[in-house]
Formats: sequence, C-alpha cells, structure tokens
Amino acid sequence: MNFTKMHGCGNDYIYINGFSEEVDDPKDLAIQMSDRHFGIGGDGIVLILPSETADFRMRMFNADGSEAEMCGNAIRCVGKYVYDKNMTGKEVITVETLAGIKTLELFIESQVVKTVRVDMGEPILEAEKIPVIAEKSPVMDLLMTAEDKQFIMTCVSMGNPHAITYINETDSFAVEKYGKILEVDSQFPKKANIEFVQVINKNEINMRVWERGSGETLACGTGACATLVACVLNGKTDRRATVHLLGGDLDIEWNEETNHVFLTGPAEFVFKGVWFK
Repeated sequence: MNFTKMHGCGNDYIYINGFSEEVDDPKDLAIQMSDRHFGIGGDGIVLILPSETADFRMRMFNADGSEAEMCGNAIRCVGKYVYDKNMTGKEVITVETLAGIKTLELFIESQVVKTVRVDMGEPILEAEKIPVIAEKSPVMDLLMTAEDKQFIMTCVSMGNPHAITYINETDSFAVEKYGKILEVDSQFPKKANIEFVQVINKNEINMRVWERGSGETLACGTGACATLVACVLNGKTDRRATVHLLGGDLDIEWNEETNHVFLTGPAEFVFKGVWFK
C-alpha cells in the first residue's frame, strides 16, 4: 500500500489515497502505522476518498484507532495533496468530513500549495451538542479537578469537543500529567481535546494541546479555532489572533458577520513510501 507522510505545523498524519488504495480495517491500520517505533509514526492516518456531496471526502483515525470528526491541520494537508498530485485543478475545493462539508481556499506559489485557508464553520457552544455535561450554555466556568490542580474550562466544539483552560505559562506545564486525566473525565461523554492556553496579548496566544486519542501533539487546528472562540467569549483577545503551537503558528479569525471561524496555515509533504504489513 502506498502512503504519503504529511504535517501541518508538526501535526503529522499518514495519508492514503482511497481512489487507488483499498483499506479494509482503518482502525487497526491506524494503530499499526502510527506507532513511532514499529510503524511509520504519526498522530494517525487520513483517508482521501471520493464524495457524493463534495469534491473529496476525508476520514481520519487517531493513533489509538478511534475515528475523529475533523482536524484542521489534516484537512489543509488534504488540500495540498489533491492539488499538488493533480487530482484537482481548483483553487477552492470542498471536503466532506464527519463534522460537515468544509471549504478550502488554496494559496499557490510556483504551482504548489503553500498555505490553506479553511472555513471551519460556526463554533458549537451548546453543552449537549459539544458534548459536555454542564448546567448552562455557553460553558465558560466548568470547574474540573485533576490530581492536585483545579481547572476552569470553557468548552467549544468545532465538530469535535474541546475544553480550554488558562495557565500562567505553557513552556514547562505538565500537559501529559493533567491532559490524560481531563480527556477522559466523566463530564465529557465522548472524551475531549484539552487546550492549555497562555494569553500573551489581544492578538497572540500560546497553546499546548492534549488530543483525544493521540496524546500531546505539536499542533491542533480545531483546537486553535476553539481556543480563539473561548478567548473572545472570555474577553481575552480580539476576534483574530496568531496561535503559537509547538509545531508552528496558525492564523485564526472568528468572523463577526458570518459567525464562521477561519483557519490559515501551512501544509507540508515529508516523505512517501510503501507499507508492506
């Protein structure tokens, strides 16, 4: 089976062209391929497939085999993949995901995609739709405890559940220690991605993320979007800001007129190969 390794700000996935390759058990394949010692290594796998309702369809599976609804970094890589590999000549494409159809604007330099702007749609703020067990919406003051610390969470869905909490600084914070506990808290019926956020100013945010099913990753596109929404709701930033992640920077805008969130960032090829297992 042919595969291509790609990343968006260090959020790395293994991409499989479903137009030419057949995957019988994507959950098991994701576990095998994602292993960084015995496999290729990655945060999961992404299948690029035909769609009856959009230009392409994306399915993504985390490193633990669980299927995720959406990933902002992965979908940018899908845009680069299909354009650079001549599967489309369009500079604006639609991609079907479990979180709905997303529109991608591809920015081309020297006939290859350099950056992608994704219309991520409207943020979901209703507790039952995120989902999170809470008494009121929007969920901006959810008190949670993990070991020796308490966290005040703001919860947002960008097609997948996120819980954002503010800390003094991200560099030395014990993301794994607390993230793995908060991810599976009983107040999150479908688990949750946990964002640990340091606000620098009205237009800059530092963020580290514990991703549901994958652990800490170098970036999370939906998480960056959810974080900006949370910061706006809490009066901490303007409606457009740069989110600094371990793997790079993302430009996020929550448009006041449309209520849509837009994510802009890079997408990169790493290598290609053949999987024999």
